[in-house]
Amino acid sequence: MISRKEAIRLLEENIEAENMRKHCYASEVVLRAMAKKLGKNEEEWALAGLLHDIDVEITNADPHTHGPYAEKILQGKVTVEMMDAIVMHNEVATGKERTSEFQHALAAGETITGLITATTLVYPDKKIAGVKAKSVTKRMKQKAFAASVKRENILECEKIGIPLPEFAELSVNAMKEIAEVLGL
Repeated sequence: MISRKEAIRLLEENIEAENMRKHCYASEVVLRAMAKKLGKNEEEWALAGLLHDIDVEITNADPHTHGPYAEKILQGKVTVEMMDAIVMHNEVATGKERTSEFQHALAAGETITGLITATTLVYPDKKIAGVKAKSVTKRMKQKAFAASVKRENILECEKIGIPLPEFAELSVNAMKEIAEVLGL
């Protein structure tokens, strides 16, 4: 399996947009926290979070190619399970539904980072330190807020046994650990 150092090099080679890199770092810490909670391989899950959007700029985030194109970049560098979760985080491109715990975890974990970031940015100081999980779950119900965030993906946390309030708490706390990196 690829080392984190090598993963970061790949990330920097393939993703220029600073906000997209921050999203990947946020996804990494959320997936690590999920793995820890569920007793899974923390390094494997964290690296999947870090690398899940490795092809986003190459594919222009085209929902029909984003995800599967990552195989070309990551072939031989990640585990079969990681590759599967990365490809399936955008199920539109595969025409299949997510079925595995890892697939659900990556879809939920990478998506909630957008809702948490949007929630943070409406706070007067724009700092994640003051964000409460309850604020995130409240905003889940506000469809107009961060409208591009797929709430159904976030709710996949429940398919792997983590209730939404607990998932929001776990995710906010994970992102707070790297607030400086995220600029939040």
